[in-house]
Amino acid sequence: MTNKLMPLNKGWQNRPLQAVYAVMFLDAIHFKVKQDGQIVNKAAYMAIGIDLE
Repeated sequence: MTNKLMPLNKGWQNRPLQAVYAVMFLDAIHFKVKQDGQIVNKAAYMAIGIDLE
């Protein structure tokens, strides 16, 4: 299923962005993950824009 969705994901990620957004929401969630035998903090960021239409 992932292999079928990846081309759609890539197309969505590479689409042109609008020049103006009326509202922007920015957020992040922080995780503690094990990396190279140590616990490190990682963040997953999210940005949502609402256009003028």
